[in-house]
Amino acid sequence: MAQSVKLSDDVMAAVRREAELQSRSVAGQLSHWVRLGRAIEQSGAYDHARVTAALDGRLDTVELREEEAIAWLDAFTEKMSEPSATEQAFFSKRRKLGRGVGLDAAGNLIHAGPDAAA
Repeated sequence: MAQSVKLSDDVMAAVRREAELQSRSVAGQLSHWVRLGRAIEQSGAYDHARVTAALDGRLDTVELREEEAIAWLDAFTEKMSEPSATEQAFFSKRRKLGRGVGLDAAGNLIHAGPDAAA
């Protein structure tokens, strides 16, 4: 049974570009990349559990093999690009109290009032 998923615009642009280059449909390209990713994760050169351990801080990243380090960096970058629920709550509270909520490009503290967007 087919399922719908939401993918970012940049991911879809990459999928469409590669699908066209490889003469595949978008669905065919996604399926191909899923099969490849699964095969890589199950290969001896890549251990997803080690990448997860590094993301959790249980394994030093210098111990990762090259393929694992690449996957770790991608996952780490994505994880750090979105605030956690704890961070969102922290800054929401600071906004309500009119306290500093970040820095501008010049390094100056930015204040937001209680009616600022969350």
